Amino acid sequence: MLLDFFPSRRLTIYLAKTFVVRIVAVLAMLVLVLLMLDMLGKTGDILAIDGNGEAEIWKYASLRGPQLVARFLPYSVLLATIITLAGLNQNSEVIAMKAAGLSAHQILAPLLLMGMIVAVISFAFNERVVTRASATLKAWEAVEYAAVPEDPAVRSNVYFNDGNDVLMAANASGRAENTVLTDVTFYERDDAGMITRQVSAGRATFAAPGWQMDNADVFVVSTAQTSELPQIVVAPGVEIGQVELRRVDPDAETLSELSQSIDALQSAGRRTSELEAKWWHKISGPLSAVLMPLLGAVAGFGLARSGNLFIRAVIGMALGFAYFVVDNAALAMGSFGGYPPLLAAWGPFFLFFLVGETVLIRTEE
Repeated sequence: MLLDFFPSRRLTIYLAKTFVVRIVAVLAMLVLVLLMLDMLGKTGDILAIDGNGEAEIWKYASLRGPQLVARFLPYSVLLATIITLAGLNQNSEVIAMKAAGLSAHQILAPLLLMGMIVAVISFAFNERVVTRASATLKAWEAVEYAAVPEDPAVRSNVYFNDGNDVLMAANASGRAENTVLTDVTFYERDDAGMITRQVSAGRATFAAPGWQMDNADVFVVSTAQTSELPQIVVAPGVEIGQVELRRVDPDAETLSELSQSIDALQSAGRRTSELEAKWWHKISGPLSAVLMPLLGAVAGFGLARSGNLFIRAVIGMALGFAYFVVDNAALAMGSFGGYPPLLAAWGPFFLFFLVGETVLIRTEE
C-alpha cells in the first residue's frame, strides 16, 4: 500500500526523468557561468606567479568547480522544480493527472524521491570531493598560488601563547594528539616580556601536557651559554585545543574529521557551538534538495489560463529563496550562541517543511 503514494510506474519514471534533466541543465548553466565570472578575477593573480600557466588555471577551475556545485545544487533543484511543474501546468498535464484521480502529493512524489536521491549524492560528493578541494584551494590561496601544497593540512609559521611564553614552529602537521611541529622554537619570557631562555629543536610532539622537544638546543640569555638536552617538555599551557582552534575549517573537513576537531576543542574547554551547528548542517544542508520540490510545488497547480502561473512561479521561488535566507541567518545565530546548534541547523528545514505542507494542503488538497 505504501507504493500507492506514487502514481503509475510509467508516470513516475516520466516525472522523475523530466525533473532530473532540468536539475542537471540548470546546475550546469549556473556553475559554468559563475565559474567563468570567478576565473575572470582570479586568472590574473594565478598567472602573476612565475611558472604558472594554463595548467594552473585548469587546476583552479577543478578546485573551485566542486565548491560551486555544492553551493548551488539546492538552488538548481528549486529552479528545476518550478520549471518542471510550470511546464506541466502550462501543457495541462497536471489537470490530466488530477482528472485521473491523483492528488497533489502523488504528483510530487517522484520529485520528492529524486530530491532524496540528489540529497544522498550531494552528501557523498561533499564528503569525498568538496572537502578535499576546499582544503587544497585554501592552502593554495594562502601561498598566493605559488605552488599547490602536497598536504593541504600542513600549516606554516604557526605560534602559540603560553602566558608570557611563546611556542613557534615552521610547520604543523597531523591531527589531535598526533600533531607534529617541525623547526620548533620556544621562547621563555619573564613578566617584563624579556626573553630569558630559548629552546630550539627539529620537531616537537604533544606530551599531554606540554610539547616534547627532542635533541633540543637550550640557550640561556643571562649566562649566554648553550647546552643540549635529549628531551625537554615545554609550553605545558598549550593544549591540543589551541592547535585545533587555529586550524578548524568546517568546509574542508569531513563529518568524522570535524567530530574529532570538536572533541579536541571541548577537551580544552573551548566553545564549539559554531562548529557543532556546521556539523549538523552537513546533514541538513543536502536534505534541502528534498524540501525544494515541496516549496516550489505552488508553481505547478492552479489554472494556467487564469494568468496566475507567473505569480505562482514567483511565489514558489520566493519560498525557496526565503528558506536559504533563514537557513543562513539561523547558522549565524548559532555561531553567536543565540540558537542551540541543533536548532540552528535543523530549525529552518522543519519550519519550511511545515510551511510547504501547509500551502500545498490549503490550496490543493
